[in-house]
Amino acid sequence: MNRTAKAGRFLGATVLVILCLCALAALTVAGLFRWVNRTNGELVSSGETRRYLLFVPSTYDPGTPTPLVISLHGFVEWPAHQMQISGWNDLAEESGFLVVYPEGTGVPRRWRAGGWASSADPMIDVAFISDLIDTLAQDYNIDPRRVYANGLSNGGGMAYLLGCGLANRIAAIGGVAGAYAYPIDDCQPARPVPMIAFHGTADAIVPYGGGDVQGPGVSLPSVPGWVAAWAALNGCDAVPSDLPARGEVSAIRYTGCDQGADVEFYTIAGGGHTWPGGEPMPACIVGHTTRDLDATRAMWDFFRRFALQQ
Repeated sequence: MNRTAKAGRFLGATVLVILCLCALAALTVAGLFRWVNRTNGELVSSGETRRYLLFVPSTYDPGTPTPLVISLHGFVEWPAHQMQISGWNDLAEESGFLVVYPEGTGVPRRWRAGGWASSADPMIDVAFISDLIDTLAQDYNIDPRRVYANGLSNGGGMAYLLGCGLANRIAAIGGVAGAYAYPIDDCQPARPVPMIAFHGTADAIVPYGGGDVQGPGVSLPSVPGWVAAWAALNGCDAVPSDLPARGEVSAIRYTGCDQGADVEFYTIAGGGHTWPGGEPMPACIVGHTTRDLDATRAMWDFFRRFALQQ
């Protein structure tokens, strides 16, 4: 065999090895993502297969109507990550409620909550959450009066959208570093929905003062202004009262609201795009995570004050 033929065979074998290694790497990455992005349930909603991660506390009693907390991940995140950074499972085990972490759509994962997917109907995701509640209610004794929704970033924006479009099923909502892209003028809830929100003044991803978001080119409202607008939508008094400060954290509460649907807003001085009191993410990416407040526990203390009237 001449040198040219040998070189050709060697080159072909080398290319084949490289292709195999690339395929193996791709399979490894895909397998790793599947392991990290683990879910334990799925359903079909609006013709799409949707997935979720459910936590049931060891104290769950099928004979007792049990609250359900829906916690929504942020843009480019996934259910298991939301579970990890928020710590909802520990509090659910302690207090005896169920937690479900739904999964968004697309690559990267996101919620169609306005802005990022303007061509998509955001009510498709609202329908998914409604179908998810129905699915869980088939297997668990969910208290329909005590279903709550919260989320981080784009997930916080989705929780807000649920307050707009699913007010007859969601008793109260919460947002952490929320990206509230859905126009509030289009929000027409069936009833006033209590809301609690948390936001850092140094959030470089979803600016506290509003404006254009890096990347998608979405313009977001000033967070304090948006909270005041939600309070107005609830018929609250225009001037809020101060709540006790906690180190880096200050807070206000809007009261006198229709049907007692109070609104609370926590500001974290120097706080980044993070979950207060939760597992810190890399500060070089998201900024400072305060330890002066546990947002998860504060949300549950707020949520448990409210239940739908029947």
